[in-house]
Amino acid sequence: MIDNVTATAATSLYTTGTSSSAPNQTMNQEVFLNLLVAQLRNQDPSSPMDTNEMMAQSTQLASMEQLTSLTEVSQEAFALQMRIAASGLVGQQVSVVDGDGVTHTGIATGVSFAASTPTVTVDGVTVNLDAVSAVATPTQTTPAA
Repeated sequence: MIDNVTATAATSLYTTGTSSSAPNQTMNQEVFLNLLVAQLRNQDPSSPMDTNEMMAQSTQLASMEQLTSLTEVSQEAFALQMRIAASGLVGQQVSVVDGDGVTHTGIATGVSFAASTPTVTVDGVTVNLDAVSAVATPTQTTPAA
């Protein structure tokens, strides 16, 4: 990944100096393929690229595609695990630390998956799943006989 990249727009009589698209800050397969094609176009015809080097670059492209696919699958698996964890909290006694560092304890009554991180409703207050600091089975009182 490329860090610390700042986009600058060229200005002229015909442009306003604003850019309409964000710069691509990751090395994806399209960028890799564009670099390979540029290398092939600009090579010296009297000494073409070595076949072994070409095969190595093709292998690197295939490896990058597989790693990208694996990353996407891992992200989906993590999102599913977060949803399962949040769902398992319903009916449980949970502790939540608020922004002031104070711990609040209550019963989780609902879960929402509308945001990127699941949210849990605890005693009518909605908190992010990662704000839950402890989980316990609620204590049940037995009626006196």
